[in-house]
Amino acid sequence: MYFRHHTESLKILGVTITGKMSVSEHVRSVINSCAQTIYSIRILRSRGMDDAQLQLIYRAVVIAELTYASSSCWGFTSACDRQRLEAFLRRGRRYGLYPADQPTIAQLVEADDTPFNNIRQFTPHSPPLPKQIDYCYSLRPRYHNF
Repeated sequence: MYFRHHTESLKILGVTITGKMSVSEHVRSVINSCAQTIYSIRILRSRGMDDAQLQLIYRAVVIAELTYASSSCWGFTSACDRQRLEAFLRRGRRYGLYPADQPTIAQLVEADDTPFNNIRQFTPHSPPLPKQIDYCYSLRPRYHNF
């Protein structure tokens, strides 16, 4: 008997992409995971951990997970996905884990994208490749003179 197996989504390097090129399922799973982390952080607060340390944990775990691979999948997010991520960040602010003066998700993604834009728009003062060298010997064929 022959069975066909159709996959609705694919998880590559921790990012879930559906067949419709949507990352809504990824956003949902990341928010669920981060909600569990916030619960753990709130338990640490009830046990007497300092707020500064809790904020550090929040940034190191939650913000890192929310922004993981954001520069590559931000273009596939819908307006609803972006609102869900911003709402989750506001929840962290309400709990006192993410100060109000810290950037939003959109600002974090834009800051994460800056190095790629710098590389793409790079105009070097010196040539990117070394000067051509003319060798008088030929050990193997090459496609370039560098």
